[in-house]
Amino acid sequence: MKTRDIDIRTSLHYMLQKEHENESDTIILDELGLCQGDARIDVAVVNGAINGYEIKSESDTLERLPRQREAYNRVFDTVTVLTASRFIEGLEDIIPEWWGVTRAEMKDDGKVEFLTYRQPQQNPNIDPLALAQLLWRDEAITILKERGLHKGLLSKPRQILWNALAQNLELRDLQDAVRKTLKARKRWRDH
Repeated sequence: MKTRDIDIRTSLHYMLQKEHENESDTIILDELGLCQGDARIDVAVVNGAINGYEIKSESDTLERLPRQREAYNRVFDTVTVLTASRFIEGLEDIIPEWWGVTRAEMKDDGKVEFLTYRQPQQNPNIDPLALAQLLWRDEAITILKERGLHKGLLSKPRQILWNALAQNLELRDLQDAVRKTLKARKRWRDH
């Protein structure tokens, strides 16, 4: 049987919820927008890291993956592609070595089985500006205020606020602030 996005996504959610069931500070998000809408990752897990999961079912193509790769490489600590076996060889020419690859196969009972082909590694080149762009304007202002960096910025557009965060915070501090903010966000679709 062919895998479909919904089958892989449902099984992935089940696996991630089991894996993180005792971690109250972990959130699992569908369709997280990146780089001001340049791309969306299918599933993101935010806890002590921001990990992305991209689904490429048998009914997909790899056509959009190069553009998605550029956005994912800027933001995520790790990225894993969950894919049909027919894409594995083609993937290796498109994705960086640090991305993980997991084969998603439909079993006879209708459940999706995940088989790790390559473990994800830590992203060596996170872009602070792309990371800051995950924040809404008011969230960026709050982080700047907490660090005493808000002077002259409160009425500025969000691009300037994101730049201020990217330029003035160490990457580790920015990552912590973004993760904390995303986990505390209540209404995801308001902005």
